[in-house]
Amino acid sequence: MFNTVLVGADDSSTARRAVETAVEIARMSSGQLHIVSAFGAKSYGTASPETSFKAVAVEGDVDDLLQVLSFIATKQGLEPVLHAVKGDAADVLIKKADEISADLLVVGNRGMKGVRRVLGSVPNAVVHGANCSVLIVDTTE
Repeated sequence: MFNTVLVGADDSSTARRAVETAVEIARMSSGQLHIVSAFGAKSYGTASPETSFKAVAVEGDVDDLLQVLSFIATKQGLEPVLHAVKGDAADVLIKKADEISADLLVVGNRGMKGVRRVLGSVPNAVVHGANCSVLIVDTTE
């Protein structure tokens, strides 16, 4: 049913639940699992006038995160394909789902409450932009 399952994850505990759900679905359907995490630049700095804010690419951190998340899948007998992609999380997920012809895109519901629900969130953008089935996992704590 779901030959190619893509899950979007960051370093939150709620994203870990989305990965666990995607692993279960991929395992039950004998599908291929793809774990995607988006990265960009973060600003770091101090209030000192002698130093300025510096943009730091965090690709290495995302690679480490993906390795940790891949253990969730390997413990269940799956060998996930890992993707660290620079860009906006929702755009990255939608583009990667198209690129790999995903049958199912899994995301957590973090950001689906309150003002973010109205103004936008990754899950909301993915639902409206994906060309495949989307599962929003209830990851609230």
